[in-house]
Formats: sequence, structure tokens, C-alpha cells
Amino acid sequence: MTDYDRFYCANAKGMKESELTELLKFSSKPGIISFAGGYPAPDLFPIKEVTEIINELMAKDGKNILQYGPTEGFLPLREELLKFMKKQGADLSIDQLFIITSSQQGLDLVGKLFIGPGDIIMTGKPTYIGAIMAFNCYSARLRGVELEDDGINTVKLEQEIKSLIAGNQKPKFIYVIPDFQNPSGITISMEKRKELIRIAETYDLLIVEDSPYRQLRFEGDPEPPLISLNSEKVISLYTFSKILLPGFRLGWMAGPESLIRKAVIAKQACDICAPPFNQAITAEFMKRGLLDKQVEKIVPAYREKRDFMLTKLAEYMPEMDGLTWTRPKGGLFLWLTLPENMDAVEMFKEAVENKVAYVVGQAFDPEGKKRNTMRLNFSFAGLEQIDEGVKRLAQVIKNR
Repeated sequence: MTDYDRFYCANAKGMKESELTELLKFSSKPGIISFAGGYPAPDLFPIKEVTEIINELMAKDGKNILQYGPTEGFLPLREELLKFMKKQGADLSIDQLFIITSSQQGLDLVGKLFIGPGDIIMTGKPTYIGAIMAFNCYSARLRGVELEDDGINTVKLEQEIKSLIAGNQKPKFIYVIPDFQNPSGITISMEKRKELIRIAETYDLLIVEDSPYRQLRFEGDPEPPLISLNSEKVISLYTFSKILLPGFRLGWMAGPESLIRKAVIAKQACDICAPPFNQAITAEFMKRGLLDKQVEKIVPAYREKRDFMLTKLAEYMPEMDGLTWTRPKGGLFLWLTLPENMDAVEMFKEAVENKVAYVVGQAFDPEGKKRNTMRLNFSFAGLEQIDEGVKRLAQVIKNR
């Protein structure tokens, strides 16, 4: 095969294939019970309602919704999202929000706007692999700060920031997933949310708030989104993938008006606009009050699966010092930690041979060092699959 390395730019040479990309392939292999992907449950998709809306929109306005649209997004959808955000405590103007092609594009736009080669980004440890990939594409240096039970360790975060500034290496922004973090399932407490805002204000930093799972709360009262605490210091990324349909590839970005305007310009160079057809359907879906009903349907179904997986972990997992797992209050994932002397990366091949798949925790470590952890998804598999899959995984761990 011809070697084209000599043609790549510096950023492209730094790109690495994600472990997650390879592992997701196991989801479709016969006999594999996969806890690897972050897939919503397809049996909960609102197919009937969406089909009815499509038929009505095509009959009434097909020529327009099949045309190009403005980069900022379909205005009726943006207006619905302003109402949606206001319910969460974020009172924004129309120019503080625009439609993106899923929140993953939002991460890429953040990288394009703010990251130069060698720039430092502060993040939790572990953190979302998609963010690691997006930021590494722009040759960022990620500094991970350990998570505690109520979110990122803000004391250590501030110490790191102070030290970096003293060395003339001020970070570009802080990246966090406040609610039911991917991969750990941890939620940032109100106290730490306030601390994050204080740190951003004190050291003149931006916070990138990634919120794919916020609506998927199973218990407890929601904490306010960070953007509601200071809309001048926070850029928020949301997606419809987890609460409506992942195949629509729609999300939205909110933040300071001038930054949003710049992000719109950056998006124009990527894809001109998110699909107007999908936006029109989603706008009508929200207008009819169906999104709230969809979330009301999803939440108890995922709660049941979370509870069932936790029950089966307690039932099947061996008693070992250092073997623990999180109990998320929402979202799609929990985080399993093995004893320090066990290697989830090496164990993965044996797990696949035993017809069960997970995502190795090393993929979520900004430094790529932690090898005794794994992420388990509970939203996609059925209850029988969860039972059998956890049993298989427990046996693999026992054999180590």
C-alpha cells in the first residue's frame, strides 16, 4: 500500500483511529452481546409519529424542506429550542443558538475555533472519547483532572490552571459533561458547578458544556445547566441523538452571541447547513409536544435497564478488592473499575471470545494510561441480553 504520510499536514499526522470505532463493529457480529456502543434503544423510536409528520410536511411544504437552508438552522426549530432551554433556566436570544449536525460537530467546531497546535485543554479524567478525538485533530494537549463522586476535582483543577498560567501556558478552555458523564455516569454537583463558573471567571476561561444526556434523569432533582449560571463564559452543546433519533444527526450549540456567529461561519465551511428536512420534522415534533412525551417514554425504560444491570453486576461479579462500578442517576453508561493489577485492554480479546463486548477505559483517558477500567452501556441491550452479557463478563473477570 502506498505511503501518503509525506502529504499530510501536521494536524492530520496526529490523528489516530479510535478504539471506539473498532469496538462498535462488534455490535453487529452474530452472537455478541455488546455493551460497547452508546446506542439508544431502537424499539423506543417514535416511528409512527415521525412518519405522520413526514407525510404532512411533504404534502404541505415538500419543495421548501427539501431545499438548502440557512446555516443558523430552521427558524421554527430554533424558536422551539429557545423555549426548551428556558424551561431549564437558560434564557437565551435567538442569536445565541444555532443548529449543528449533532453535538459531535459542535466539538469539532470548538476545536476549529479555539485550538491551535499545542494549546492546552482542561478536562475530566476519564472523559468522552469523541472530544479527545476532536481536540486531538487540532493538535491539542489535554490535561486530565480526576473525577470524584460529584464531578471533576475543582481544587486540583484550579491548582493545575494556576500552575499552567504561571508557566505562561494558559489553557484555552475547560471541557466538561455535567450530567451523567460519558463514560463514568457521574453528575457534577451544584457546589462544583458554581466552582467551575468561579474558576472560569477568575482566570478568564471558557467552559465547553457537553450535554447529550441531561434529559435522561432517572432520579433526583436536576441541577441547572452551566450556561444558565453564566451565559458569557459557557458554550453548550446538545443533541437530539439520545432523546429523539440518532439518525437525524441534529444538535444545537448555545453560547455568547459573538462566539455563535463565529461558529456559524466555521460551519459554513463544513456542510453549509444541517439537513433542513430533518430540522422541519423535529420542529413539528417539538411543536406538538411530542419531545416531552418521548423523553417520558425513554426514561423509565432506561431506568429499568440500569437497575437490572446493577442487580446483575451485584449478583454475578466476583468479590475482589478494587472491583467497583458507578451507580449513575441517569444517562446511558456506567463505569466499571477492575483491581489495579488487571488489564481491561488485554482482557478484551477474551471477552469477545466469550461473546461479550465493552469499551476499554483507556480510550477515555486523556493521557491514554489507565488500563483497568471499562465502560458499559445499558440502553441498547434487552433485559435477557443484559443478564447473559453480565454473566459472561463476570466469568471473564473471574478467569483473570
